[in-house]
Amino acid sequence: MDIAYIPSPSTGVLHLGPLPLRGYAFCIIIGVFVAVWYGNKRWIARGGKAGTVADIAVWAVPFGLVGGRLYHVITDYQLYFSEGENWVDAFKIWEGGLGIWGAIALGAVGAWIGCRRRGIPLPAWADALAPAIAFAQAIGRWGNWFNQELYGKPTDLPWALKITEGTNREAGLYHPTFLYESLWCVGVAVLVIWADRRFKLGHGRAFALYVASYCVGRGWIEYMRVDEAHHVLGLRLNVWTSIVVFVLAVTYIVISSRVRPGREEIVEPETAKSEVAKSEVAKPAADAGGDDSAADGSEGTSEGASDGTAEGASDGTAQDPADGDEKTDADAESAKKG
Repeated sequence: MDIAYIPSPSTGVLHLGPLPLRGYAFCIIIGVFVAVWYGNKRWIARGGKAGTVADIAVWAVPFGLVGGRLYHVITDYQLYFSEGENWVDAFKIWEGGLGIWGAIALGAVGAWIGCRRRGIPLPAWADALAPAIAFAQAIGRWGNWFNQELYGKPTDLPWALKITEGTNREAGLYHPTFLYESLWCVGVAVLVIWADRRFKLGHGRAFALYVASYCVGRGWIEYMRVDEAHHVLGLRLNVWTSIVVFVLAVTYIVISSRVRPGREEIVEPETAKSEVAKSEVAKPAADAGGDDSAADGSEGTSEGASDGTAEGASDGTAQDPADGDEKTDADAESAKKG
């Protein structure tokens, strides 16, 4: 008898009147909002302008969704184009099926377009968004829980995931790989935040660290999954993808740190121009303040000099006649006595 397990939702759709609210889509949307919100905070801390992350996300998010869906459909084409399958289902993104590799790749193209339009370096923007994307993935993975998909091998652990009977799945207790990956993504985000503060990562290295760290976790989690997948040399396709992308990310970190050490000082031209304008406005004010101080000093000096001269004149020159008169009277008195 199984005492403890993680239950699966009885349905992945909640109906708000005539509108269906699908759990998978809801998790994706919440993840996007969290990524934009936290990415904006990091961008401002790096010296960027508020709202820039959202403006670029308008390009990155749609590209990412298309890229993620394309990767899934291409690598699991048999689910949509085999005999008896309906190819129209390939467009039903709300039913699940987004490949993170395609989402990041094509999303980067959209981000590049948005950054280019704003005159912003893409690596700096990616560094600011790196942990935010990891948090978004952690939230988005719960969409698999709503759909009862992408679980692991059977297990009797206390945190086993209970799966009910359904299309292409058997009832039982399985490893909750969606939960493993969600927690791993939170750890990746914390790691990137710490490393970025500790080593001042720049020029895309924070993003590369996120990619490399995610690949490590995705590799062993992917190995536990039992859903249908293509295999190459005995390993699932996504395991090989994790290995290749990990090597590329680490290579970028090593080469970038040698070629372009440090971090970008200016990440957004408009912000830099406004700072320069503020300094130019403040400089004349400071100069005017200095002139006023000099005028006050000279005025004080003139007053001091005039006061000193007047006092000296009154003490010295004004007393001389009286002293002379007293001396004359004394001489006259002496003459009389003599």
